[in-house]
Amino acid sequence: MRQSAWTLAVMAGLAIAAIFGTGAALAAQPVPWQMGLQPAATDVHADIRAFESFTLVIITVITLFVLALLIYVMVKFNAKANPVPSKTSHNTLIEVVWTVAPVMILVLIAIPSFRLLYKELIIPPVDITVKATGYQWYWGYEYPDLKDAKNKPVSFDSVMLGDADRKDPVKQPRLLAVDNNLVVPVGKVVRVQVTAADVIHALAVPAFGIKIDGYPGRLNETWFKANHTGMFYGQCSELCGKDHSAMPIAVQVVTEEQYAAWSTAAQKSLSDANKVLAAMIEADEKTTAVAQR
Repeated sequence: MRQSAWTLAVMAGLAIAAIFGTGAALAAQPVPWQMGLQPAATDVHADIRAFESFTLVIITVITLFVLALLIYVMVKFNAKANPVPSKTSHNTLIEVVWTVAPVMILVLIAIPSFRLLYKELIIPPVDITVKATGYQWYWGYEYPDLKDAKNKPVSFDSVMLGDADRKDPVKQPRLLAVDNNLVVPVGKVVRVQVTAADVIHALAVPAFGIKIDGYPGRLNETWFKANHTGMFYGQCSELCGKDHSAMPIAVQVVTEEQYAAWSTAAQKSLSDANKVLAAMIEADEKTTAVAQR
């Protein structure tokens, strides 16, 4: 019964959200006139969307209820319809209702909220660890478990591409594309350790449902598990200076086979690894296109 009520609430919330234009959010990046959340690429973000829809139902019902009460009061108790005002000082039943009802509503919201917070904060067994360091104004990534020829972790900087450097406006969206993507495999738990080298930054990837601050001298961590391959964009979400808007985050989720090939090549040369990955993705796209004909 509870599950059915939750499902109905979520469906109703999604219907209401659709009216206000959330259908525009069809990509893992911001789109023009977007009003809703990005499509979920992880189970955590799917739960966030469900919780948002659930609370939207509650907010809508409360808003309509208050509006109805206001209209009722204005019509029934205006000076023309009710020339002699009521001298009622209190009403026990009403006072009990307006105390208990908000408490029940808050409890109704709190239960799934705490469940969602627990799921976000408790990291399951980790498959891959990535360290992200915020700089003014770019990101640096490090794979602690992936060693190069000198037995040092594979690391690289990720800098936003300028308009002159973008070769494909579709595959390299303006203000989001970078020179080196963060590459991770699909279906694996990725722990992201976040810090900063100068001022406070924040790593946020909406499609994954993650957002966490990076402080100089402190290590925070979050996690995600992508459900499908593709490019997922985010941005620094903490005002960090004049080029704050030039700190995009580009996460490229690939198959396990593609990640294995990229990680092996990255131990020797990052540029060669990116070329290998690009060639494998292009080959897979051609194979898929031929199969769909």
